[in-house]
Amino acid sequence: MSASAPFDLADEYERQLADGIRLSGEDRHFFIDGRIADLRARLAGAAPRRILDFGCGLGDASRRLADAFAGADVVGVDTSAKALAAATARHAGRHVRFEHLDAWPTTERFDLCYVNGVFHHVVPSHRAAVLARIHAGLLPGGHLAVFENNPWNPGARLVMRRIAFDRDAVPISPRALRALVASGGFEVLHQRSLFYFPRVLGFLRALEPALARLPLGAQHWVLARRAGDH
Repeated sequence: MSASAPFDLADEYERQLADGIRLSGEDRHFFIDGRIADLRARLAGAAPRRILDFGCGLGDASRRLADAFAGADVVGVDTSAKALAAATARHAGRHVRFEHLDAWPTTERFDLCYVNGVFHHVVPSHRAAVLARIHAGLLPGGHLAVFENNPWNPGARLVMRRIAFDRDAVPISPRALRALVASGGFEVLHQRSLFYFPRVLGFLRALEPALARLPLGAQHWVLARRAGDH
C-alpha cells in the first residue's frame, strides 16, 4: 500500500488527532461509532462473519466492529508495525487479530471490508491497485465500506490542516470516490455523508439522517458489493 505511516508513534498520533478534531467537541470514538452505526443500518440486517479492517491503525475500529457484529471475526491490517503492536496490546482477543499488510495471506477472504481514512494517504496513481487488493480479499457477494474526509466540507478541511500527518494528504471527493469504487469491480449500493454538526450545534443532529444524501458532511462514504455477485 503506497501510503504514509502516520501511526508509527501511537501516542503522538492520538495527540495530534485529538487536537485536530477538538473543534467538533467530540473524540475519535464518537466518529468511529457513528460510522459503524450507519454501516449497520445500510447493511439492513446482514450479519458479516469475517470482517477486514483495512488500514486499521491502532485498532480502535477493529474492536468496535467486533462488538457491533457479535460473533464476527475481525482482522486488522496496516503497514505500520508500531501501530500493529499497539493495536495488538490494546485490542487483540478471541475475535480480533492484527496482521502486517505484507504478511496478510492473499488467500484469506472476508464478507465485509471496512476502510476509513486510507485513500487520502495513498498516492492517487496507486489507489486502483490498493482497491484491487481489497477486491481480491472479499468473498463473492462481499461488501466494501469506504469512509473518507470530505474536501467539500470546510470543517473537514480545517481539521486536516490542523493535523500534521494529514497536511500532505490528497483528499478524495465524493464524486471521485464513487468513480474509483465503481471502476474497481464493485457495484455501488449507497453513498452517504455523516457528521454535519459539531457538538455546539448538537440540537440539529436529529436532521442529519435526512441530510445524508447531500455530499456535504465532514465525512462521506460508499457501500458497495463485488460486481456480479448476488
